[in-house]
Amino acid sequence: MKLNVRNHYIVIWISCLCFFSAMIGCRGKREVNRVDSIEKLYQQMEQLSADSPEKVNRMVDTLLPSVTDSMMYYRLLFLKVRNCFLSFKLDSADYFMDRISSFCDRHQGSQEIDRLYALVYNARGNIFVRTSQVDSACYCYLKSFDYANRGGKREVLPDICLNLADVYVKQGRYDLGSLWYNRSLTIADSLNMPDEQRFPAYYGLAQVNMELRDFSACDYYYDLAYKYYDKMHPFEKHIYLNNRGNSYYYRQDYMTALKYFRRSLAVVNQYPDMTFERNLTMINLGEVFLLLNNTDSASYYLQKCRGFFDSIHHSTALYCIDTQLMELALKQGNVALARERLKKAVKYDEVEPNMIHVRNRYLQRYYEKVGDYKHAYHYLKENHRIDDSIRNERVKMRAAEIELKYTQDSTLMKKEISIREKENQVLQLHQLMYGIVGGCFLLIAVVSAVILYRKRQRDREQWRMQNAMTSLRLENVRNRISPHFIFNVLNREMNLHKGDKESQNLIGLTKLIRRNLELTDCLAVSLADELDFVDTYVKLERQSLGSEFEYRLDLAEQLDLQEMKVPSMLLQIPVENAIKHGLRLKEGKRLLLIQVHKLENNQVEIVICDNGGGYRKTSVSYGTGTGMKVITQTIQLLNMYNSRPILMKINNVLIGEEKEMGCEVRFVVPLDYSYQLKKNRKV
Repeated sequence: MKLNVRNHYIVIWISCLCFFSAMIGCRGKREVNRVDSIEKLYQQMEQLSADSPEKVNRMVDTLLPSVTDSMMYYRLLFLKVRNCFLSFKLDSADYFMDRISSFCDRHQGSQEIDRLYALVYNARGNIFVRTSQVDSACYCYLKSFDYANRGGKREVLPDICLNLADVYVKQGRYDLGSLWYNRSLTIADSLNMPDEQRFPAYYGLAQVNMELRDFSACDYYYDLAYKYYDKMHPFEKHIYLNNRGNSYYYRQDYMTALKYFRRSLAVVNQYPDMTFERNLTMINLGEVFLLLNNTDSASYYLQKCRGFFDSIHHSTALYCIDTQLMELALKQGNVALARERLKKAVKYDEVEPNMIHVRNRYLQRYYEKVGDYKHAYHYLKENHRIDDSIRNERVKMRAAEIELKYTQDSTLMKKEISIREKENQVLQLHQLMYGIVGGCFLLIAVVSAVILYRKRQRDREQWRMQNAMTSLRLENVRNRISPHFIFNVLNREMNLHKGDKESQNLIGLTKLIRRNLELTDCLAVSLADELDFVDTYVKLERQSLGSEFEYRLDLAEQLDLQEMKVPSMLLQIPVENAIKHGLRLKEGKRLLLIQVHKLENNQVEIVICDNGGGYRKTSVSYGTGTGMKVITQTIQLLNMYNSRPILMKINNVLIGEEKEMGCEVRFVVPLDYSYQLKKNRKV
């Protein structure tokens, strides 16, 4: 009779410890270094515990006083629980778990406590499995699964699913066992766990198919698990070898089964603390030797392990050993001993169907030997009923697998639809973003084109105005200083005046012509230069205007005439217009007045006025207006590049004591006025 290892209770301890380590944190900056050092030491102990649990227990006892009543304290206690479990000190493990549960009861309400509850319930389930209390184990595993979900630590869920599956298989509920094994794989997929961490589910599914005698599927899953044999822990290697040996036992290939059981015993013999696993393997070895008619070896192994399972009251193991000892007595020809052992055999409430099937077969043979065919037939019928039940379970398992696959497919389909919807939303968002970005680029391009176009227009306008001003200046020069005027003056001066004193007019004329030509291409000159030009011009015209001509110049003393800049010809042109169109034709007293005053706000006022009758378009001497066009366009151009403009105003006013009508040209010029044609206009 085979005793199967269907639970992977020890697997959960490693994942539980990894999970439990996430719940510890630093409580203050002063303790960071100490906590880090304890954490490193804890990780070393965790790795060492599978090989030397007693040594790790001593190290834990040394550390516990330094972390009293903290999360690290109960984490270390849980490490002791694991070590006690591995060395089969179940009472000690139960004691430590009670202390951890008490701590959880006092601090309920947080995710950390829910995670710790999950570990405790899982550990209790493992102990119930060891003591054959499968119903209690199932309850604990379900509670552990619930707390792990609530605690948000999904990494431990696959191992809890494995433990639940093991319990259901132990109860003969193979459909639920298969369901939870597959659920473990599904959760592992959702967590993107690597394949080397999934082999317990593979040999669990192999165990289910072995119980249902589907050996092709059984070998398929065992082969999947064997790929990771070298990465298994010792207890995982024992589970794999023991259960695979059982699969050959049920195929009645006893020699192959014996090979796997011997390999399993060789593994557990390397680790003295694996007492339970070693005695479990000896039961299976005893049965195989019994079936191979090697009664001495069978008796040796069965007697050797009987005392251990008596001490822990393991009902399933004792049921198996009693059955084998009864068969051993029959093989030895001692029917009386077989009868005696049958009478003393204890009946247990929770026994696996396979165990019952094996014992029924042995009892059938026993009653056949003693000639009680009625009882022999009874046990034969019982085995047929169990076989029917197994076939039933196989159908139920297939139905459960189909249902699970349908659920998974539906879930995957919903997930796929959700992914497609999200992808469409992302695509729409991308299209919107591309549209916005494209629109922004288009808007920038249009704005840039408009700005560039307007800049070019301004540049063209600037060059047009500059060319126009240059043309007007040249025309003004030609109009103001014509060859006729020049020759008349020269002839008059040369004929009437000879000598150094009389030659001053010629010198002034030459200076006037030269200076006028120099200023033609300048946008700005100093006020001193402009007044000097006007003074020279007035001196040359004074004789033609007669003795009654009066020229007044009123200048503010606080002004630096050399530093102050004004547009070129700002004074020349109004003075020339005043003499040419007003004073020259006037009878009587003639007056020309220039005033320069400083105003508030850092500005200067310049006024040119005369008593020549005022500005009249119908005047006989009305000119072309070219000179004033030069002044007006120059000021307009420069004002485009200054925040404070030059102001110009022309009025007819009453001048002098006689209050005669005259013309006044008034300019207001800022002292900080710029005469640079800049690229960017000031705002």
